[in-house]
Amino acid sequence: MIVTQDFKDPRGLAQSGSLLAFAHLFSEQLAAQGYAAASVRTSMRLVSDFVTWLDQRKIEASGVEPSDAAEYLDDRWLQRRRRCSDAYTLHGFVRLCADARRAPVPVPPAAISPAHQVRQAFEQYLLGERGLAAASVRLYGDAVGRFLGKVFGEDQVQLHRLTAADIVGFVQAEASRLRHPKRAKVMISALRSFLQYGRYRGDITVDLHGCVPTVANWTMAGLPKTISAPQIQRLLEGCDRRSATGCRDFAILLLLARLGLRASEVVDLQLSDIDWDDGSISIRGPAQRCDCLPLPADVGAAIADYLRQARPKCAVRNLFLRSRAPRRALRGPSAISCLVCRALRRAGIESPLKGAHLLRHSLATQMLGSGASLNEIAEILRHRSPQTTTIYAKVDLASLHALALPWPGGVQ
Repeated sequence: MIVTQDFKDPRGLAQSGSLLAFAHLFSEQLAAQGYAAASVRTSMRLVSDFVTWLDQRKIEASGVEPSDAAEYLDDRWLQRRRRCSDAYTLHGFVRLCADARRAPVPVPPAAISPAHQVRQAFEQYLLGERGLAAASVRLYGDAVGRFLGKVFGEDQVQLHRLTAADIVGFVQAEASRLRHPKRAKVMISALRSFLQYGRYRGDITVDLHGCVPTVANWTMAGLPKTISAPQIQRLLEGCDRRSATGCRDFAILLLLARLGLRASEVVDLQLSDIDWDDGSISIRGPAQRCDCLPLPADVGAAIADYLRQARPKCAVRNLFLRSRAPRRALRGPSAISCLVCRALRRAGIESPLKGAHLLRHSLATQMLGSGASLNEIAEILRHRSPQTTTIYAKVDLASLHALALPWPGGVQ
């Protein structure tokens, strides 16, 4: 069966029951996503066999379902012809058939619970009027969604009926479930913000903001986790810059180490954010802020090398892309943290902190050790509050030693 045949009207063929047009569209989709020609040919042989299998069972385009793909893969498994990637390929083909033969069916308003409707309105308020970042909106929405679900369930949301006991009971249950104090703090902040939002709208007449308990979390209790400058150099040298993945990882690690970017900021970088003439880079930070920083020469050279040698050609405007097909932006901040974790393991560096924030803390500590002031560090790290930067004063042991009082009784 030839799947590379041209079809002028795939939808018309689909209406007559043919899946050949969808096979052709799927081939074009794989090529557009950056799959190698050999991978496309292998996938299309699988799709061709699947289409033949469907024809033998008289299953038309309008009736193909994911269960058909699962049944076909079971047959291939018995014939010892199944590969690990076959399920992903066929389910992508089935999704393409479903998307091409019908328009998306809108979810009726009745299918959305009252609690979810209130949550959506709150998220729109945070995004549009408060200007929170999308990641923060999602975290706040999750916490408020759990609260509304626990208090009201599937019933109509009546915020004026909320009591202090409802709030305290929810916080106690959630605080015991959330293991990390910082996650509990996010839940507390989300709940207080939602109660203020309810009073702003007039749905809550009593100020319940003060009823939300406080979760103990001393921000200055610990020391920032860092690695030394020689270890960062080992981290960078561990990237094989002859490969596309190593070239990309080197540029990302250098951005983290030299500019102290957050993981989400690296993921959100666009091609247009770099001004090569001015030698600057625009960073989209929290609360929809956009800051402009000078682009160090070594960082600019690493990014330019990645763009010339390793970045695949595609329509996606994100600066950094997946190294393997399908070609698209990195999944999220967790992808950057996993990249740092792999680099640490490759360089043989043991660190109590494995994520991208390790290099942000290390940059601040090195700047402090080189004589930079806290204000200069805050400017590079783009802290809105000076209090956030003061934690790094605790790692300046030489200056702290001069302030230490002598031990009563003298040296033992």
